[in-house]
Amino acid sequence: MKHTLKYFFSSCLLFSMVLVQAQETSTTTVTKETVPAKPKTESVKPELQEAAKPDSIKTDRYGLRIGVDLYKLTRGLYDKDYKGIEITGDFRLTKKYYIAAELGFEDKTTDDDRLNSTATGTYIKGGFDYNLYQNWLDMENLITIGLRGGFSTFSQDLNSYKIYNPNPYWGEQPSIIADKKYNGLTAGWLEVAMGIKAKVFNNVFVGFGVQLKMLVANTKPDGFDNLYIPGFNRTYDGSFGIGFNYTVSYFIPIYKKKIVIPAITKEQPKK
Repeated sequence: MKHTLKYFFSSCLLFSMVLVQAQETSTTTVTKETVPAKPKTESVKPELQEAAKPDSIKTDRYGLRIGVDLYKLTRGLYDKDYKGIEITGDFRLTKKYYIAAELGFEDKTTDDDRLNSTATGTYIKGGFDYNLYQNWLDMENLITIGLRGGFSTFSQDLNSYKIYNPNPYWGEQPSIIADKKYNGLTAGWLEVAMGIKAKVFNNVFVGFGVQLKMLVANTKPDGFDNLYIPGFNRTYDGSFGIGFNYTVSYFIPIYKKKIVIPAITKEQPKK
């Protein structure tokens, strides 16, 4: 009886110990350390990176360009019958348009078959030029077409002349020295001007131009015609004339304008 109670109490004690251990195991919570997740970064495709480039900024200079016609200035070195000079100028109004003008002096002796005369006077031409050339960044070259109105005031010296002989049996008669001067003559014309100007140094340009002219007004001296009109050139072809110049000029900047050039964006390839 005594052994039986001993085994009973021992079994109860063992059972209670197992039960307590099971309760502690079931109520124990395990906490895990949480690591914050890294934010996902979106990779930018090369096409999108190129499209995100900033716009370019171009600076256009505005000012006065003054030059001289080297052809007229140097022609007197090899032509004893000519003296002249022409000053050229233009001012930039907009991106493409320029106000342009020329002011000059000419003294030209013309020796024709029947008479010898000298035209001396000044002239002025004014109008505009349009630049046809699309410059790259920081370039200032020009390919222009424009319109001018010209006016000249001059005098004619009739140096000598020959009387026309329809039957020169006894030979050609000698020239008659006239030595007459006609003052206060005027002429007016319109011209289409085409030219190029290239920047060779900082603010220094060289250019070449051609003018197609049409005479609209011409005051003639008594007894003969104007064989040469300062600024217009010779009148052998009636009311139409042609001229050209070779210039070197210097640009005087006055102010600047900034122009934003949008960056070129490429379209994304379709998926």
